Amino acid sequence: MSKRYQVIIVGGGPVGVGLAIDLAQRGVSCALIERRVGMHNIPKGQNLTQRTLEHFYFWGCVDEVRAQRLLPPEVPAAGIVAYRSLMSDHWHDFQGREILDDYYFQKNDRLPQYRFEAVLRRRMASLPLVDARFGWAAQDVAQDETSVRVRVVHEAGNGADELLEADYVVGCDGAHSVVRERAGIQRDGTDFDQLMVLAVFYSREFSEGLKRFPMRSTYRVMDPALNGYWQFFGRIDPEEGFFFHAPVPADTTRDSYDFAGLLHKVAGFEFSCRFEYVGFWDLRVAVADKYRAGRIFIAGDAAHSHPPYGGFGVNNGLEDASNLAWKLAARLDGWAGNGLLDSYDLERRPVFKQVGDEFITARIKWEGEVINRHDPRRDPEAFARDWAELKTGAGPIVANFEPNYEGSPIVFGPPGGVTGARGTYMFKARPGHHIAPRQLSSGCNLFEELGGSFVLLAFDAPAEAVRALEAAAASLRIPLKVLCDTFAAGREYFGARVLLVRPDQYVAWAGDSAPPDAVGIIRRVAGLD
Repeated sequence: MSKRYQVIIVGGGPVGVGLAIDLAQRGVSCALIERRVGMHNIPKGQNLTQRTLEHFYFWGCVDEVRAQRLLPPEVPAAGIVAYRSLMSDHWHDFQGREILDDYYFQKNDRLPQYRFEAVLRRRMASLPLVDARFGWAAQDVAQDETSVRVRVVHEAGNGADELLEADYVVGCDGAHSVVRERAGIQRDGTDFDQLMVLAVFYSREFSEGLKRFPMRSTYRVMDPALNGYWQFFGRIDPEEGFFFHAPVPADTTRDSYDFAGLLHKVAGFEFSCRFEYVGFWDLRVAVADKYRAGRIFIAGDAAHSHPPYGGFGVNNGLEDASNLAWKLAARLDGWAGNGLLDSYDLERRPVFKQVGDEFITARIKWEGEVINRHDPRRDPEAFARDWAELKTGAGPIVANFEPNYEGSPIVFGPPGGVTGARGTYMFKARPGHHIAPRQLSSGCNLFEELGGSFVLLAFDAPAEAVRALEAAAASLRIPLKVLCDTFAAGREYFGARVLLVRPDQYVAWAGDSAPPDAVGIIRRVAGLD
């Protein structure tokens, strides 16, 4: 049997399902292939950024996602850091992503992945253009100049197999991606040669012991012997549910190690607990050498994987989905060039490369060096300075993570602009950067007018500038929405009167007057040049 779609998505975790939602809302028919019928109830992927909640807003499910939160709303996503154990005299709390709220339309949130994943599945099920096949697995992927073919087998049933065809396939099938392997895409990165344990447990006694601190989402311990690796507890709920990550010896198994003893050592006190899950993962950072091979794309963990440091995993994967969806839809609608699809790799891969190199690998090394400089028992004053440095160093991880596409060929970035994860948050609208939310004279937020197509924002702008860009888009059959307002009431902070905003809420071009080559601008942002 053979069935035809526009896009086949292999992998039905949050990234694959999010991509299916985004594509279907843009009128693209999809098949989603996922081996799992149910979901893993492991509380990973909890630290959701403001940007991720923006995606949920545009996908029509943000309120339902927030309703799944288990922690009280006043508990921040930030946490506690302590020296050697949670009972240490040396500890501090630090600010999390809440410091960036003003630059996004949605606030960040925290809840287990399986809870928001269930919401995404329900949202996807409401969209008739998605053929979701849970219990199916991809066996092979092949492509030619006109199409891709995916052989799938029904693992949960009678073993039946089908051949699915589409214009494009996207592998969202995890670190051991079949799609990536079949496309011949390689990955490299940093392997720390360190086995880590993930334990999920329940203990009211442990929760009571944490009352020396204000309630937080995570409780992290730094031990000089671990050279920057983390031992940390994360809350699942406010009463008794926790997860725990820590380095363990390479030969550790579920039956050969005293996990309760490790918890007690890191906590600094003994407590009874009930383990629900004990598993292992390898501490490594890996990124694919390309995200596209012809008609085959990869996203999420298939393209990049890393340890759960800083909440960069699922958030980056969902941004992959948002970046790719509008570009695939535009190409399938016939108004975008092949260069628009090439830009997916050119924009998203440098972002994660910098995340892995500078926000994770370099941070582990730096923290290991700082925590080993002085012993508080022998040199308390010097240690106090080191401890203050560690607290201060936590802020830039949040404040400097500002993914941008200044070097992208489809935006009009600054001369010498470079695409990456590091940047500076501003209200000024800069090509290649996420646009900040602003109130409009209508009383709506700007973001309520964005999302479906390119949007031309004109703030007391010259009429000839609007006409030129509008006519250029019309001549190329490129959907463009024009929104006019005054250059006041906070909108002057954008720093330009005319802004061209992409369907993924990134600025493509900015100016104050009619451009000399409006057609050239539109052609470039559509990947036609």
